Formats: sequence, structure tokens, C-alpha cells
Amino acid sequence: MVAHVCMFPLLCLQLALGHGARRLHVSAAYRAKAKVSMSRFEPSSFVNYEKLNSNIGIVRKRLNRPLTLSEKIVYGHLDDPQNQKINRGSTYLRLRPDRVAMQDATAQMAMLQFISSGLPKVAVPSTIHCDHLIEAQIGGEKDLARAKEVNQEVYNFLASAGAKYGVGFWKPGSGIIHQIILENYAYPGVMLIGTDSHTPNGGGLGAICIGVGGADAVDVMAGIPWELKCPKVIGVKLTGTLSGWTSPKDVILKVAGILTVKGGTGAIVEYHGPGVDSISCTGQLTDLIHVFFVCAGMATICNMGAEIGATTSVFPYNQRMRTYLEKTGRGEIAALADEYSDLLVPDEGCEYDQLIELNLDELKPHINGPFTPDLAHPVSQVGAVAEKNSWPLEVKVGLIGSCTNSSYEDMGRAASVAKQALDKGLTCKAQFTITPGSEQIRATIERDGYSKVLRDVGGVVLANACGPCIGQWDRRDVKMGEKNTIVTSFNRNFTARNDANPATHAFVTSPEIVTALAIAGTLNFNPETDYLTAPNGEKFKLEPPNGDELPARDFDPGQDTYQHPPPDGTSLKVDVNPQSNRLQLLEPFDKWSGKDLEDMQVLIKVKGKCTTDHISAAGPWLKFRGHLDNISNNMLIGAVNSENNAINKIKNHLTGEYGGVPDVARHYKANGVSWVVVGDDNYGEGSSREHAALEPRHLGGRAIIVKSFARIHETNLKKQGLLPLTFSNPSDYDKIRPEDKISIKGLETFAPGKPLKAVVKHCDGSTETLELNHSFNETQIEWFQAGSALNRMKELQH
Repeated sequence: MVAHVCMFPLLCLQLALGHGARRLHVSAAYRAKAKVSMSRFEPSSFVNYEKLNSNIGIVRKRLNRPLTLSEKIVYGHLDDPQNQKINRGSTYLRLRPDRVAMQDATAQMAMLQFISSGLPKVAVPSTIHCDHLIEAQIGGEKDLARAKEVNQEVYNFLASAGAKYGVGFWKPGSGIIHQIILENYAYPGVMLIGTDSHTPNGGGLGAICIGVGGADAVDVMAGIPWELKCPKVIGVKLTGTLSGWTSPKDVILKVAGILTVKGGTGAIVEYHGPGVDSISCTGQLTDLIHVFFVCAGMATICNMGAEIGATTSVFPYNQRMRTYLEKTGRGEIAALADEYSDLLVPDEGCEYDQLIELNLDELKPHINGPFTPDLAHPVSQVGAVAEKNSWPLEVKVGLIGSCTNSSYEDMGRAASVAKQALDKGLTCKAQFTITPGSEQIRATIERDGYSKVLRDVGGVVLANACGPCIGQWDRRDVKMGEKNTIVTSFNRNFTARNDANPATHAFVTSPEIVTALAIAGTLNFNPETDYLTAPNGEKFKLEPPNGDELPARDFDPGQDTYQHPPPDGTSLKVDVNPQSNRLQLLEPFDKWSGKDLEDMQVLIKVKGKCTTDHISAAGPWLKFRGHLDNISNNMLIGAVNSENNAINKIKNHLTGEYGGVPDVARHYKANGVSWVVVGDDNYGEGSSREHAALEPRHLGGRAIIVKSFARIHETNLKKQGLLPLTFSNPSDYDKIRPEDKISIKGLETFAPGKPLKAVVKHCDGSTETLELNHSFNETQIEWFQAGSALNRMKELQH
């Protein structure tokens, strides 16, 4: 047997001693290192493991049981660990996150709300990342130049607002928010909230990173404790080893198939077990040490946890994280994490609310879709399944990159597949695009030759941005409504998500499988067993991909794209042109009247899946993210009306005519008619966009009544003063008719845990009373009564 040599003795000694109370205080040397900066951009903000340790100690004594890793980090950030009620799945926690990150589409509304708060500067380190507004069309350089011109007003607003209020600004071209966070800001044990649903990406570096709406970000930036329902913990125990064509992406594709798009709701998914410390997906051993799951692979798994509705996902601290921290210029954080490693792994004997076991020896490459990220198929079977279901077999476009799979290793593994084809004289049959995750990744793969190989096989390197993953894709190879198939290494594949075409069948898989399928040009190709034909007639099989986890020559940082906020921005001014069609200062929402809500018209009864993409579409609408009135013209235009199975066609019960959902809502508002939306299961799943909550509030909505909610959307609705309510009996959904009027009773005695009543009036004169549940706590009820969380924040300042 090969001996395993520990590369960091402190960690080995701690592991030998066991976890629990602080085991090791060695030193003047480490105490001298105690003040370690959270990032190179914030030299005066420090990693605070001592506070984490103190809080964990208090909670451990109170609960008197072993803690999971996620419990350690979450409870370690409690505002009041001594008195906080802690019951997984029920109580609300008041937390103090370490930092905030915002992408440019959501940062507009978040900063507009922060401006409205009247506060002079953010209370915690915060950053803005320009990644969502760059449309993929020709190629990286030209697309970026066009985006800078088209979005100049928005970029200027975000840059000036960041400077005034102390927020770091990553310019367009810097890269995707989640990759930038992984490279610069995430570290083991940190708690970060981000205004994007894929913020959990940072869990690949042992961080608790949670996607939220902009109003939540404002709370944290304002120095107010942030509320989160105490998460349950789902454990995923990994055994065995990855090998061959199987990659870390296949772990989450398999888990998504097991848990479905709502199976992780209200829970943190915590990966653990010997499989975490297994052979890397290159299938090679490194000298005399264990090769762990690569950091980027762990980030990929955590990123896609958003697709199962999880609050976030996390991996325990390990040697691969240490190496990644060192390679990205954060060796001091790695050394400090070594000393406090017992805080950064689960306690022995800790218990999970649900346990899934996954043997990596048996895991095969997967491809999920179409139209939902939890429809899992082994790659070996997807061709037959596609034929059976009449899904197009021809792959029109293969797309790799995005925040989910754009690491150096991802690009290297894809390039290794591409090079095999090139060596045999083959190029891609499908179109092929490559999206680097950051400027650092772009510069490094350019230097190391990966970009050339991927271009030579037929690829187009796009800008360091989200691009087609979020619908920012000027696609022209198929007509709207034309049935076709694309394969991506992205995370989300809801109907029309990538190209606005509802007939596009989008599948998600690993970058290496995308590359192989783009070369073969068909879904009906299994690289593990099937042969390709070279131009000379030679039959050959692709060998399993390989790629270095980290660059041998270190990363090339590329261009400097970061703007530091000045030490004092109070004299700076942020201008918003009143005539702008992209930016609009906010007006406060009206307060609750103090009475029950009477005779509200059902605006639309939504049928089936209704994601935040359906409620507030992205793509071309992203340009209005800073202008609430203009973007409200996309409200629920993708939702299916149960009355006629039509999209964006509902009856106006004041005129008797049919019109678009936003148009009818505006007409009701102009005539003083309040309205409600009735919806199905997991309403609001998907992206964290709070516009899906702001728009109904702006256009006169008062309540959203559904079978169940996705977590972020439910919170966003509460933040804006709306009532997210659920049927006590889900079958009561069937009792609501599109023409009904609904009154909400019991608001004068609105209290946590106390159901409300809905009196439903049918057009035939009959009525019935239904019970409605809610998850409001006392603070959230105050938001409702004040008209919004922002209104309540202002009340508390006086």
C-alpha cells in the first residue's frame, strides 16, 4: 500500500486528536497571523475564526450534541447564540453574514433600495459584478465592446453607487460573479449572501454561500441581522472514486434526479464521506497523497444545488481547498484554516434529517433534461429515450462554461477531448461555444493553449460573462418555434431559458460530454462505447478526458478589472436621469390599511411549473432591471393560464376582453381593483430575481396563493409587503375559478403560526371558505404592516 503523507501537520494532528472543543492553541506564530485579511481587496476586514469558534462553543453547549458542518458555520454566525431558538426546519435564525455580492442585473435594484434607506455606507464588505448584461453574438471581444456601449448608463450608475457607498466594483469583462467569488472571496467557514440563486457555488471552498433577493442584501449591507428559517440538513455520503468519463457534475445530476427540483427546499445539502477524499476526476494519483475532489468540481456540485431548491450546499475543508487558496494568493487564509480545521468539518456522530448514499464507483456520466434540470438520464441511455419521446437527436449547439463549469480544469478536460478529434482530422458537427468563467481563466487558458484547441475544433470563445446560460444569446441558427436540441454544461434548462425559444430542448451535462456530443453531432452517442469515423475512414474511440486541476505556471490574472471604492465617498453623487428608461428611483409602497383585504380579483390562475423566469423573464428584459415600471411589462408573461392553457392571455373582468397579464394588472390598478395570483407547486423556483416579487406589488397585487413556494421567492414576496400564502389543503387549488374574487380574513390578528382564511366568491353567487397557511414570523408581519421591509427599516431609523 502507498503511505499517505499529510501535507499540513496541524490538520493531521487535529484530526488525530478529534473534533469538538478547540484542541490546538500552539502558538505565538499563529497568533501573530490571527489578523488575516478576508481578501486582498479589503486589507482591514479580517477572517474571524475566533468569533466562529466562540459561537459554536455556545451553541454546542446548549444543544449538547454533535454538529454538522453546515450547522457549525450557520450557527457560528448567529447574532445572539446564547438566546436564539434553534429548531431545524422551523425557527427563524437571526444571522450576521460576513459579506455581500451582487451581479449587475440584481445589483441595480439592490443599490436603488440601499439608496432609499438613507444610509451613508455599507456595513460589511460588498461587491458588484458585471456579468449578466453582455449578450453573446459574435465573440468575446466584440460582444464585450458592444455591451459596454449599450449598457453604459447602467455601468456608470453601478460604478458611481459602488464608489459612494463603499462597494467594490468588478467591471464588465471581469467574469461571472460566482467564479470571481471562488477566486477571491470565498474561504472555508465564511458566510456570504449573494443576489443570485447560484451563489452556493462557494460551498466548493467550504463556505456557506446563500442566494437571496436584493432586499435581503440591503439588510446585511445596512448592518441589520439577516433572517433565515433554520435549515434542515441533507447529508450526501460519497463512497468510492470517480474515474473515466464520470465527473463531479455527474454527482449533482444524479442527486437532482433523486431529490427533484424541490427536494432540497428548506435544507442545506452537506457532502461528506470517504468519496470526498477520493481520486480526482482525472483518474490519476499524485505522488504519495490522497487526491481529493478538485475544488472546482466541488463548486460545480454546490452550484447546481440551486436546481433542487436547496438553501445552499457545502463540502468539508480538505487539502484541495488549501491548495486552491494558495494558488489564488490566499495562503495566509489556508494556514489559518489549518489551525481551525476542526470548525470546518462535521463532528463525528452528527445526524442528518435525510441521508443519501452515492457510490462513485457505480456512477456513470449523466445528461439531464429537457425542460427541467432534474430529469436525469445516463448518457448511455439518453439517445434511446430521446427517440422514444421524439426529442430531436441532432445536436445543433454545444455550449461549455458558465458559472457552473468554467474552471481551468473544466476547460482542460474539454480541450483534451477536442484535441483527440483534431488529431484524427475531425471538427465539431454542431456549433460550439466556450464561456470562460473569469478574466483570470480566459487569460490562463489562452496562454496555455486550451483556447486555441477549442477554437480549432470549431469553437467560438465568448465573453467572460453569463451569456447563453441566462438567455443573453442572440441565436440565429434556428427560427423561433423550431424544434431543436442543444447540450450545455450550464445549470438550468427551463423552457426558453437559453434562447427564448420554447421549442429548444436543452440538456445539461459536463463540459467533456458536451464537447464529445458537439463533435459527434447527436445525442445518440456514448463516448464510453461508441466510435467516431475520421475523414480517412478510420474508426476510433475517444479516450477519457484529462486536465490539470490548476495551472503548472500559476494563473495569469489578465487585465485588471477591479475598481476599489474610495475611503470616503460621501461627497460623490449618483445621478439617475428622470427621463431614463433603464433606471428609476424607487417610491415607497403603500402601508397596510389595517383591515382585511376584500374582494380581490383573481388576476390569473397559473397552471403547472411557474419559475421566476415565467414571472419575470430575463434575456432582453435584463436591460430594464433598474426600472421597475418598465420591467413590470414582463410580469407573468410566461405563465400558463389555467382557463385557456394560453400564455400571456387572460380575461379582464372589468371589460370582458382578453389581454396580456401586465396590461390587465395595470388596468385593475388604475381602477382601484386589488388582485391575487393563484399558483401550483414550488411556485417561484429558479433564479433569485426579486423583480418577480417587486412587479406584482408595483402593479397592484396583494397576495400570492399557491400549493407551495420556492424559498427565495417566498422571502422576496414578504420583503415587498405581499402575502405569500399556501392552501392548507393543496386540493383547494382546484376550487378556485379564474373569475373568482377572494377576501383574506384574519389580518387584524395576524400572528405567527395562525392560519388565515380566504373567502372565495364565485360568479354564480356561491361562496366557500378556505384555510390558508403562512410562514411569517413577527418581524416579517411588521414588514407586511409597514408595506415592505424597506419601509420598516426607515421606520426604525426614526
